[in-house]
Amino acid sequence: MNYPHRALGMLLVLLITACSSTTLKNSKQTSTEQQLNLADIYQEKIYETKKLGSVRWMQDGLSYTALETSADNEKAKDIVRYQANNNERQVLVSAATLTPKGADKPLEIDDYQWNSDQSQLMIYTNSQKVWRSKSRGDYWLLKIKNGTLTQLGQSAPKPTDASMMFAKFSPDDQSVAYVRDNNIYLQSLSDFSIIQLTQDGKDHIINGIFDWVYEEEFSIADGFRWSPDSQHIAYWQLNTSPVKNFTMINNTDALYPTLTVFPYPKAGEENSTVRIGMVNVKNQQTQWANIPADTTDFYIPRMDWAGNSTEIIVQKVNRLQNHNDHYLVDVKSGKATNIFVDQDSAFIEDYYDVKWLKDAQHFLKISERDGWRHVYSVSRDGKRISDITPGEFDIIAIKHVDETQGWLYFTSGKDKVIEQYLYRSKLDGSGAIERVTPTKWQGTNNYQISPDGKLAVQTYSSFNIPTQYHIVSLYDHSTIRTLIDNHEVTEALSNLAMAKVEFFRVPSYDGLELDGMIMRPANFNPKRKYPILFYVYGEPAGQTVKNTWGRGPMWYQYLTEQGFIVASIDNRGTKSPRGREWRKQIYRNIGTLAAKDQATALDEMAKRWSYIDTSRVGVWGHSGGGSMTLNMLFRYPEKYQAGIAAAPVPDVRLYDTIYQERYMGLPDTYQMENGLDAYDQASPISFAQNLQGKLLLIHGTGDDNVHYQGSERLINKLVENNKQFEFMSYPNRSHSLREGKGTQLHQMTMMADFFKLNLIDTAQAN
Repeated sequence: MNYPHRALGMLLVLLITACSSTTLKNSKQTSTEQQLNLADIYQEKIYETKKLGSVRWMQDGLSYTALETSADNEKAKDIVRYQANNNERQVLVSAATLTPKGADKPLEIDDYQWNSDQSQLMIYTNSQKVWRSKSRGDYWLLKIKNGTLTQLGQSAPKPTDASMMFAKFSPDDQSVAYVRDNNIYLQSLSDFSIIQLTQDGKDHIINGIFDWVYEEEFSIADGFRWSPDSQHIAYWQLNTSPVKNFTMINNTDALYPTLTVFPYPKAGEENSTVRIGMVNVKNQQTQWANIPADTTDFYIPRMDWAGNSTEIIVQKVNRLQNHNDHYLVDVKSGKATNIFVDQDSAFIEDYYDVKWLKDAQHFLKISERDGWRHVYSVSRDGKRISDITPGEFDIIAIKHVDETQGWLYFTSGKDKVIEQYLYRSKLDGSGAIERVTPTKWQGTNNYQISPDGKLAVQTYSSFNIPTQYHIVSLYDHSTIRTLIDNHEVTEALSNLAMAKVEFFRVPSYDGLELDGMIMRPANFNPKRKYPILFYVYGEPAGQTVKNTWGRGPMWYQYLTEQGFIVASIDNRGTKSPRGREWRKQIYRNIGTLAAKDQATALDEMAKRWSYIDTSRVGVWGHSGGGSMTLNMLFRYPEKYQAGIAAAPVPDVRLYDTIYQERYMGLPDTYQMENGLDAYDQASPISFAQNLQGKLLLIHGTGDDNVHYQGSERLINKLVENNKQFEFMSYPNRSHSLREGKGTQLHQMTMMADFFKLNLIDTAQAN
């Protein structure tokens, strides 16, 4: 659920792109203002912002490449080079150049990568979905000098389509490595001969890629790394045979049902075993890393070369995920030396690759060891550790390391946790931390910095300002050029009577301040009483209260036009950059403390704003937010009159090992004060008998992440207790509920009608 996980991002996409063409009329609309309808958002895509696309900085640091629609073929893409300072444009690779011999159309570019001197280009095309991402497809090589285009991975007599994964150039540009059918292959770029580097890959032995739970919860899919000298490839090998299979049934796509079966470790069950190999590309011999272990029950969430070609660094994490050992492993002998330990009394939530400095004697490591997420400089032997971003704030991400000038660039919510800016600190830890982003860019900022650290692509937005892209000079943050400003969306917004957003803080039951967002209708009258809708997530994987543009604001705007106040609260335990204590109070208390925060926030808001009608309170959420919706309805039934839970986890025992055990420990190991064990206490289903309000439950039967199984168990519990509810299952839809013609439109129509019926129409009828 690292991507319920993506739960916030997915839900916002869902809530907008799925909207209905049915307009719920607002009788107070003025004659000069347009009223938003769901067709505007979804069908006409009036408020759809343009995105920059796939940008690659060139090695000169002064130019970059981007994909653009070809002037000769509107269905194809050219790769275009721009000079950052003057917008000089050059088509480097035309769509025509990417047309294979005998083909009637150019390759569709899903992604591309340059070799080290940018004389060769690898095109990724014909991509196919593997779980969440399109990670399997075809690769083609273009030699820029002579325009030769060659499909990689092919050998006579039987070419294969869409079977290659994660192809990448060797550092010396002499070959390409890739994964096919659970084995790693090497292809020469001189004669295109192919060598199979691993031989043992089969159904349950996978080399260079990952099982479902690693990809989902550790956010890694590419499972091999080239050595800097191109002589070895270090790779993960997983054995999935201990993992029990989960089965999904497809009732609609064929005359008889078909099954999808895959290994999925639920909380408390066995995981895949894992080890690290280092294969010599010349003799195809693998040396296994001799990682000390008294059990096979551990994870390796990160691994890479250790600043040279003789050692790798491996991060080994225990099953409870509160102890992370960093080993240097010798490529010849496999001997492992523990040089650094990161640990926590609760859990380690995020895992980061270490960043080696050029001297290979120091690396940068992100850790929460002092209570805040900071960057530490660590000596190669692990004996010298220094915090180079000190202070009571969290960094969000490292963006660039400029060793020439001695700067570390990083993003942070240092000045305001609901916003994001670029900062820099000295690599030696001296001097004060400097903010790079000027104050005029109030909102959320991100950066893609050039190799020499002089220029950057700045991405900027706020809740009311659609996303903009600029080329900026990092020296003074002056804007060199605006790439995209999305003025069309801004102009469309100007025709609406926009609701105003207010960010605020409200105390919880113990005085802890919670971040909140509230939107009131544009024609707001403080003397009236308004129903209020809360968007919730509440799990550790997301932050809902943030000053950033997204698809959410337009959905919220639509709801305010129907007469609702819309709000959201980030409870303790969410991903807000507010320090370790904020995030880890919820250890072994998933669902309980968060729900109490949410309920208290409602009470405090009602005291502050008398126009909130506490007899008409609704809540909705997706994935972890669906679970939170159930928690609110079941644990505080007197406060919430209606709720929509999409793709929830009603019983946390049904979710995967890595996510659930990280925050809850192993099942059945301890009891709570009320006699329930911790997993039962954390599960909304344990309190389903308390339901009083209206519930709409939504789930896709093809959800490989949060299984439909959980909603069926909840249905049984509600039926057992004679609790009436509404239910919609979407056949074969995955966790995002986006597949299938009309799915999103149907869901959003249903959601809008549900809230209007139960919180506006019913009240008016009474």
